[in-house]
Amino acid sequence: MLSQINGLSRHFTEETLRAYLLSRSTRADNGCLVVRGYGPQRGVYQKLAGRAWAHIAAYVVFVGGYDPTFEVHHDCGTPDCIEPRHLRQLSHADNCRERAQRPRCRNGHERETDPVTGRLRRLCRACNRQAQQRWRERQAATVADARATYGRQPS
Repeated sequence: MLSQINGLSRHFTEETLRAYLLSRSTRADNGCLVVRGYGPQRGVYQKLAGRAWAHIAAYVVFVGGYDPTFEVHHDCGTPDCIEPRHLRQLSHADNCRERAQRPRCRNGHERETDPVTGRLRRLCRACNRQAQQRWRERQAATVADARATYGRQPS
């Protein structure tokens, strides 16, 4: 069964992999079992035990019945969670449909609904407006510096 996991180191057995995953993980307040894999970045899928994805290895070891043609989906939405109750296998199409759109952008603005598709807009209009304003201010400062260099006064 472990041979079906891409990138998994060959020296692992099911018992040693289970112990290794549990030693590298901590329990979060929301019930997730968050694994600490390679790399400094949190909130991304974690590689562990060779070059294997930790959530796939956890599914094989804790749940069993792994089919490599399907994807392992997180019901909790935390990509580095290996809690067996939060993992299940879905087809690629079902996995894409299960993805939830967040109602707020990463800066905390409410997302607007796109009238054509009925889904939330991918880009936040408020963030885009603020970015454009910052760009205009930078361009105005560049023009003012260039005019000052040539001895012209700003009009």
